[in-house]
Amino acid sequence: METDGAPRPRGITLRRREPIRPPKKPSEELANLRREFAEHAVTLRAVLLALRGRAYMLLVILLTLPFLQPVPVPGLSTPFGLAIGLIALRLALGQRPWLPKSIQRREVPAGFFPKVIGLAERLVRVLERFLRPRCLVLTESGVLRQMHAVVILAAALILLLPLPIPFSNNLPAWAILLVAAGLLERDGWFITLGYLMFALGVVYLWVFGEAAAAGLEAFLDWLRN
Repeated sequence: METDGAPRPRGITLRRREPIRPPKKPSEELANLRREFAEHAVTLRAVLLALRGRAYMLLVILLTLPFLQPVPVPGLSTPFGLAIGLIALRLALGQRPWLPKSIQRREVPAGFFPKVIGLAERLVRVLERFLRPRCLVLTESGVLRQMHAVVILAAALILLLPLPIPFSNNLPAWAILLVAAGLLERDGWFITLGYLMFALGVVYLWVFGEAAAAGLEAFLDWLRN
């Protein structure tokens, strides 16, 4: 009986192709990270090595979380905001993300990072219900990805400013989180929400600053009179 396929040489067996495994979800990678760094202090370099492929976007999400609470963590806000800004700057210039060794060697106290990762894991699990590849025109273009990095950079600079304004960090932090999540999962809708959150943050700071300036001017007039 003839067969359509070519005869196989004797002694040679064909290997089955292993199915291509889909990439791990961000929440799964964070869960592995939390278990790995559960009991000891950790450096940002160790986190980058553990996250491998999608290290920098996941790291940006992790570094953003402390800014979502009303009062930033003392001593960590500046290096965290600086790290986000440097990553975004490199991406905005179309270059590979990079952090100076001084920041990579910055040690986070034992017990703090697992709490942050646990919070990130719960938050990302919620976001994953809505994150999916869509509106790909906003994520596939290299020029647009650089523009998104500029938004992250601008929001990071706001985080670095010592502004005496309540909740001044929350809206820029949410903008970074949404844009980074959108880039990570190629979701243009989330990136659009991040742009909207950044615009709301700028308007909030401008309105609050105008009100504070007007109040200060009225107070000074009262003192003169």
